[in-house]
Amino acid sequence: MVSASILAFMGLGGQEMVFIFLALLLLFGAKKIPELARGLGKGIKEFKDATKDVRENIEDGLRESDIKK
Repeated sequence: MVSASILAFMGLGGQEMVFIFLALLLLFGAKKIPELARGLGKGIKEFKDATKDVRENIEDGLRESDIKK
């Protein structure tokens, strides 16, 4: 559901998605696409982990400042 709303927001329909997929297939080949998707997934996971760590550090700092008051 979320991806459909994002695609609708960006103005991408079915034909555009097929065209993008075919262009990627031509540029990278069938063997490279899964590797690219895996790398993208790992990058997204690392980014989420990093943002989680930053959020936890900020919350810990706020808790410590509340305790000192």
